[in-house]
Amino acid sequence: MKVWVDLTNAPHAVVLAPLVRALEARGDVVEVTARDYGQTVAIARLQGLDPVVVGRHGGRGRSGKALAALDRVRALRIWARAHRFDAALAHGSTDQPLVARLLGVPATTMFDYEYAVLQHSVNCRLARRTLVPDAIPPDRLARYGAVGRRLVRYPGLKEEYAMASFEPDATVAASFRGSNDILAVLRPAPELALYHRIENTLWDDVLERLVADERVVVVVLPRTVEQAERVRGLGLARVVVPAEAIDGQSLVAGADLVISAGGTMNREAVVLGTPVYTTFAGRLGGVDDRLIREGRLRRLQRAADISIEPRPAVAATRIRRDPVELLRLALDPDVL
Repeated sequence: MKVWVDLTNAPHAVVLAPLVRALEARGDVVEVTARDYGQTVAIARLQGLDPVVVGRHGGRGRSGKALAALDRVRALRIWARAHRFDAALAHGSTDQPLVARLLGVPATTMFDYEYAVLQHSVNCRLARRTLVPDAIPPDRLARYGAVGRRLVRYPGLKEEYAMASFEPDATVAASFRGSNDILAVLRPAPELALYHRIENTLWDDVLERLVADERVVVVVLPRTVEQAERVRGLGLARVVVPAEAIDGQSLVAGADLVISAGGTMNREAVVLGTPVYTTFAGRLGGVDDRLIREGRLRRLQRAADISIEPRPAVAATRIRRDPVELLRLALDPDVL
């Protein structure tokens, strides 16, 4: 079987790489495309993928996004038509479901945040299959057309599947900290995302609070070049912005705390037992709501509420789930 996997954001590479390996292990041919946005291509290569780079991000404005999406759809259609794929798979891609529908390729769209209304309203209707975690109530997805056999839910977190075989490299965190330092990892908000339009000043307050503590070393993992330049421009001595893509999962595993306005890094911290706060300013989705109720994720509303302490010596037992099972749920049985 020939399968097309599309990546439009850096976390998607981490999620889908184990599924690519599972497909290849059973003898399928997999082709990967990636949008030139942030560190998507670099992270994909760190994950052992060799993507074909197609298209770019359209910036903050809706018109720019629309034009960039149209250009990418045209390019992907030409590229994909020549490959004659049997199935298509993506996590949050806004382009692949349309191209797959135009070419008659059965597509699966995955996501774990249900309130990206415009994106899901289109993708769920174009794709043959919608795969989401079971923390999202099905009644929240019906308005997108994800009902009946079109909707498939999986247990747990996507990160529990993606990181099933992951073992951290201790040298990654050690390269940023001294023996007595407290290591904090920060991830800014996805400012370019349409679902994250709320002005969020909390992240700035968090950075100010952390750098005021002389025990703390802060590693900032920006989403864009502009974010990186902004943080570097502050000239803060104990704040590091890596010059290139790094093994973020190992960094999180060795950190004392993680604070992020996004989703994937927070849930990686949950899986790895690292104390983690969310500064997400939008409407909480089912996954984060469940993690907060379980005490595995903390919602941060004031920087003063951060507990700046070394992480517990004994971490909770990791949950590891077989990515082959997630792949089985992802692919339409009619094309298996």
